[in-house]
Amino acid sequence: MPNLTPPRSLWRETAAPAPPPRSLSGAASADVAIIGAGYTGLSAALRAIERGLKPVVLEACEVGFGASGRNGGVVSTKYRVSLSDMAKHHGVERARRMSRLGHDAMDCVERYVEAFDLRAAGFAKTGNLRCAHNAHALAALVEEARTVGETFGETCLKVLDAAETRHETGSGAFVGGVLNSHAGVIHPLNYVRGLAEAVRRNGGEIYEQSAVVAVSRSPAGVELATAQGRLRADRLVIATNAYSDLAPGSAAVGRAVIPFRSAMVATEPLPPDLFETLVPHGRSYSETRRMMRWFRRIDDRLLFGGRGAFGKSDSASAFLALEAAMKDIFPQLAGKTVTHRWSGLVAMTMDSLPQIGLADSRTAFSVGYNGTGIAMASLLGRHVLDLVLGEETDLGLMRRARPEAIPFYFLREPAVRMVAGWYQFLDRIGR
Repeated sequence: MPNLTPPRSLWRETAAPAPPPRSLSGAASADVAIIGAGYTGLSAALRAIERGLKPVVLEACEVGFGASGRNGGVVSTKYRVSLSDMAKHHGVERARRMSRLGHDAMDCVERYVEAFDLRAAGFAKTGNLRCAHNAHALAALVEEARTVGETFGETCLKVLDAAETRHETGSGAFVGGVLNSHAGVIHPLNYVRGLAEAVRRNGGEIYEQSAVVAVSRSPAGVELATAQGRLRADRLVIATNAYSDLAPGSAAVGRAVIPFRSAMVATEPLPPDLFETLVPHGRSYSETRRMMRWFRRIDDRLLFGGRGAFGKSDSASAFLALEAAMKDIFPQLAGKTVTHRWSGLVAMTMDSLPQIGLADSRTAFSVGYNGTGIAMASLLGRHVLDLVLGEETDLGLMRRARPEAIPFYFLREPAVRMVAGWYQFLDRIGR
């Protein structure tokens, strides 16, 4: 079971204060019960309120405990799978629908920020630059940009050469890149806490430190049991993502995802003149290695993140490797101190796409964002609420008839280590 102590992250130190947590005690009722107080669950609650229903959200730890409060704060339209690959394997129309859903997801975040006056979230549409670490990777990026423009009519992508990428990043480590103007940055913990405040302000209930230990079903509805209370509801939404093993109540979706550890480091405050050349446009940036790393500015610090099979808990060696990679890309940071280190779990799926659907006639789920969940989780939270009420919409390749379990799930931990090692090897040899 993952550690229930929230990490000491820069987000927690800079976030707006959260209200004192309330746990479920005694008996309660709801039209819709929601397990998980991250982007998906809170967006589902907001959608329920829009439809005149009473939602109750149950959270094992605190609002934003999982990826919603730990991520890099990159808001984008992208998936882990390219639109070109979707078109190749599933047809152009399916890929076109996925493209539209990606843009809808980005727009959903923007609407929430405006509608609920989430100024503390610091949302800004600064764009995202995908940086190619070698010529092979750049050729793939350029081909994808060409295909997306010609086939899907995308106008937000621009190819940059090595000099332009150096100017954008302040680093000579890249041979070029593709800039996506329809992307942005956000303070992830302030965003999720803002959504929670909007739920509470508009009539929804959120109970923290209320892990669901059992779920029972009857013709009349569902009943959720916590350590100190019981919640009866007509419908249930499971929105626990990579933390689906926190409590038995989300076991129905636990085997659909592989938790994969992702980490971040943040520098000490840097002098203003350094940012005249270091990421001067304030975008988010990611590179093309299989073990992807990303970076962005937040206030007067640089954040640098990366994927890796760090195991069930943090390790000093993993963070040192991440810091070394940061200073290799940005030699101008030599001698600068890293002040914050934290990590969290990403929910990976077999096909690298989210899964949304019905587990049974009264239970819906949405999990598996593969590290690109701020925008998509916000959108799919709305759709999962509609699904559990019996309404269908075209969710492209993400719609599933049931949670799709990972084959040989008991081998997930050695498999993650093996795949991560193989990817690291391929990155080292430039493949």
